[in-house]
Amino acid sequence: MTVIPVPRPRRGGVLLDRPLWVSVEGINGVGKTTAVRAAAAALGSRCLRLDELTDQAADTLPGQVIAALSAEGDVCLRTGHPVVETLALLALKFREVERLTPTLLDGVDVILEDRGVDSVAVCQGAILHAEHRATPARAVADQILATTRRWRSMPDATLLLTGDLKVCTARFAERIGRELPASALEVIEQTEQLYQELAAAEPDRFTVIDVTGYGRVETGKAVEDAVRVIVAHREVDRAS
Repeated sequence: MTVIPVPRPRRGGVLLDRPLWVSVEGINGVGKTTAVRAAAAALGSRCLRLDELTDQAADTLPGQVIAALSAEGDVCLRTGHPVVETLALLALKFREVERLTPTLLDGVDVILEDRGVDSVAVCQGAILHAEHRATPARAVADQILATTRRWRSMPDATLLLTGDLKVCTARFAERIGRELPASALEVIEQTEQLYQELAAAEPDRFTVIDVTGYGRVETGKAVEDAVRVIVAHREVDRAS
């Protein structure tokens, strides 16, 4: 098989270098988004926060795509066209990288991302497995990540927040104001399992943080502390 190298995004003919990229992952209701916002605020102006795709403004391209995927009211963004859904979400994550201009990154040391490409891989892997039982969820997730690596770099570090599944799903249901159907609960449970498998397969990239019993402040502080440790390690590596 011939492997065709794909260049990194360019700006004005110059390869775009980036700051330390840390993504924060976890199932719905684990406290991820609140923690990312708190940690980014504590880290200050040298931290660029990238919001989750589902939290971006309705008048933006990501907001319009998410609105289309959620038009039928499915909490897992299922429209009945899983391959199209997967490609649309991946395209938004690729676009996210290509829009990081040198001007936007000026003075930024850390990019803190609320759900990255790992989220697309595990969620879509879980959805495809739920709809086609003969399709292994992990194999789909691995294939999505392999495709991702052809077109953009993976995060330098990934923080995986884990917690009590029942507590997390109850929080999520409360946030959206409706009970989660059994099909959504199945996808979320499979997603959690896939996250754990990816973390075990890439221990150098993943840091697992168990936030069971944590409040919002504690979870945010745990993410902040973990990011500071990763930054410190990077500085040591650069100095050596």
